[in-house]
Amino acid sequence: MMGKLIAYRLALVLPQLALVSLLVFFLTYLVPGSPAAAILGAGATPESLAQVESDLGLDQPFAERLVDWFGAALTGDLGLSYSNSLPVSDLIAERLPATLSLVGGGLVFAGVFGILLGVLAALRPGPLDRAINGVTSLGLAIPEFWFGLILSLVFAVQLGWVPVVAYTPLVEDPAAWFTGMILPSVALGAPAAAMVARQTRGAMAKSLRAPYIDNLTAVGVPRTRVVVRYALKNAMIPVLASTGLTLRILIGASFVVETVFAVPGLGELLLHSVIGKDFPVVQGAVLVVAVLVIGVNLVLDVGYGLLDPKVRPQ
Repeated sequence: MMGKLIAYRLALVLPQLALVSLLVFFLTYLVPGSPAAAILGAGATPESLAQVESDLGLDQPFAERLVDWFGAALTGDLGLSYSNSLPVSDLIAERLPATLSLVGGGLVFAGVFGILLGVLAALRPGPLDRAINGVTSLGLAIPEFWFGLILSLVFAVQLGWVPVVAYTPLVEDPAAWFTGMILPSVALGAPAAAMVARQTRGAMAKSLRAPYIDNLTAVGVPRTRVVVRYALKNAMIPVLASTGLTLRILIGASFVVETVFAVPGLGELLLHSVIGKDFPVVQGAVLVVAVLVIGVNLVLDVGYGLLDPKVRPQ
């Protein structure tokens, strides 16, 4: 059964990637202004613009450009950057670790603190539940960039506990990488943690009210085992199902947080590429992000199927 679920989800991957690529390619085609004008600047002559557009293949029909790009992308060739003629795949590979570090840190923070707060709120109705509800409401209301600025001001500038701006690649110095990613990860993961906490609180409270929980307690199963082994496991099914949405939110918000903390990730690359009309970089970066999101959703669907047999194909 799990094999059918994996095969079904894998069969949807290519159509989803093709649809995302087509949409991005079409949207970049609709952007007014020529990339050649962005490259040459205000002093460009009509002849020089025509020459650059010809060199970049921009004078070709849309359908021909689309087919050429798809054919090259299937072989792993995402083209060359308009601005510096470097391979797009190299530019993305250089920035991707920083974005993955940030999104991964935000996801870990959201999962750990969100589940912990949600479980505590469900187990302790009353003042603690109301306090956690207030904290999660605040977490959902505060924008990531504003929270990031506050964190930097307090913990980096005033207290000096962590560096203000200091992204270090993991392979160069793991300790410096960790300390440099604490504040960006917290700023990115705080709203997601609030969302996870509310989902966990609701699912956990419903799970604790189920009749089988009373039966387990009546036959003498320890309370900790009942909560962790049975109630929490069932409560995690809807939380896990929404992790894909949480991840998409984190990826989108990571582009803002990267700007606040000067993290050299895909967000900064995309921003500069959009401004400079460097469309091959935009198309390649969006495609890579889509691969990441679809890949994670595939893993989550498999995990969801393992936890809940009802979602497996019959």
